Amino acid sequence: MLSEAKNKLLTEVEGDAPMGTLLRRYWHPICGSVEMNRSDVRPVRLFGENLVLYRDRGGTLGLVDRHCTHRRADLSYGFTERTGLRCSYHGWLFDEKGNCIEQPYDDIANPGTRLKERCRIKSYPLKEMAGLIWAYLGPSPMPELPVWELMTREDGFAEIAIAEIPCNWLQCQENSCDPVHFEWMHENWTARMRGEADAFAPKHLKLAFDEFEHGFTYRRLREGQSDASELWTVGRVALWPNGFYLGDHFEWRVPIDDISTLSVGWFHTPLPLESNGYRQKSIPAWRAPIRDEDGRWITSHIMNQDIVGWVGQGVIADRTQEHLAASDRGIAMIRSRFIEELAKLDGGAELKGIIRDPDVARCVPLPTPDAGPIGKRILSRAEYVVDKWLAKRLQDFPWHWGYPREILSEYRRAVGVE
Repeated sequence: MLSEAKNKLLTEVEGDAPMGTLLRRYWHPICGSVEMNRSDVRPVRLFGENLVLYRDRGGTLGLVDRHCTHRRADLSYGFTERTGLRCSYHGWLFDEKGNCIEQPYDDIANPGTRLKERCRIKSYPLKEMAGLIWAYLGPSPMPELPVWELMTREDGFAEIAIAEIPCNWLQCQENSCDPVHFEWMHENWTARMRGEADAFAPKHLKLAFDEFEHGFTYRRLREGQSDASELWTVGRVALWPNGFYLGDHFEWRVPIDDISTLSVGWFHTPLPLESNGYRQKSIPAWRAPIRDEDGRWITSHIMNQDIVGWVGQGVIADRTQEHLAASDRGIAMIRSRFIEELAKLDGGAELKGIIRDPDVARCVPLPTPDAGPIGKRILSRAEYVVDKWLAKRLQDFPWHWGYPREILSEYRRAVGVE
């Protein structure tokens, strides 16, 4: 249970809210690179700010304020030039740093004016890495963008799924350090939806939670599981400050505002031995539906089930009404660490997990358990297509409903079965 004041402290991210101020000190994935072709312009909202993401005709990405400094027109209806984004109302042109570089009529009528210098718009730096566009919305100096080790691998098929979730970011992130929900939400509930009234998943017998530089690990021992299992000896990672790492994929929960969250998943599926020479030209990305045609939450896939758990707590969970139990020790640890990190903001101390050394950031290892049911083995194609997990994977994407057929076909071609 949290007090109302602490719940507000941990959940509010808009304006100058302390939690938003803290989270802005980290890089956040906001879009798939393939979603932004040249001349693309799209509105985005992050931490309660209305912004515009664009890629100009020269290939440069920009993230700038939604409104032109001239007459406050909506720049998401602007159009790109060789350099920059032009307002469709009166033609003012802005570059990726927010500089106003053209004011068409004024440049003729007042050629010596310094008006452009006073007409900058807010802008934020961007980087592209692993098929994602990352934004940094905090103060200088920027930290390094960590390249997680899994993202450097070339022996698999990577893809990105993105969804907008109508609830606060923290209840999504707390799911990252909640191992027991796997037993019930993803196994027992799934069995009930299949009509298996008497089926029960192996019970959790023992849990352990540990903190390390880049977050927290949870380790678990279940019925029928050996103490030598990597799910007990290594565990999974609640990635600081708003991510989750399971060995074969990442998830991030990026605040859109106080009551909505951008869920960004980056997935890596190993390929068979015969696909050793396969290299992706680009990493596909898609927007995943979360409601069915009747407006009900979709419940058939892993992350869709998680979403039901998140939004069911309300747009902002009222933690004054909860009762934490023994399985929630990891959640309590995360909350305590956030409160400790928030206390550093005024003192200028370095925050948890920040990387300043570019050599360190170039390839950052994380505790990695067996990546999925096949573990670390490299299978032949003949083994691959009959493997219990991968045979299903060749038919559908297990984490989100609505997998685009063209991406499934691309994955199957990478495997060599289409």
